Amino acid sequence: MLGSLDALAALPEDTKVYCAHEYTASNLKFALAVEPGNAELVSYAWEVARRREKLEPTIPTTIGRERAINPFLRTREATIREAAAEFSGRPAANDADAFRQVREWKNGFRG
Repeated sequence: MLGSLDALAALPEDTKVYCAHEYTASNLKFALAVEPGNAELVSYAWEVARRREKLEPTIPTTIGRERAINPFLRTREATIREAAAEFSGRPAANDADAFRQVREWKNGFRG
């Protein structure tokens, strides 16, 4: 899975991303739990909240934005790894383990 996301993240930053469902707001709640100090994430969450209040879609996004805010594309970042280690109670052994920790956190997240 990490390899597949790495391939997507390697696409040009202006590549549009169209997901199948309007999950942006709920996904951002999780991302904020993982990385609350990410200024771009905080700003985008505010933008998405305003758009959803007006019943506007949040799709598409871009690879560039996803690289800046999506914890699954950021599992090599120190802030994400530290949060994942705190959640799991142990540091990640490698990149795949860090991804696994974040995925397990998301699986049980009720934000």
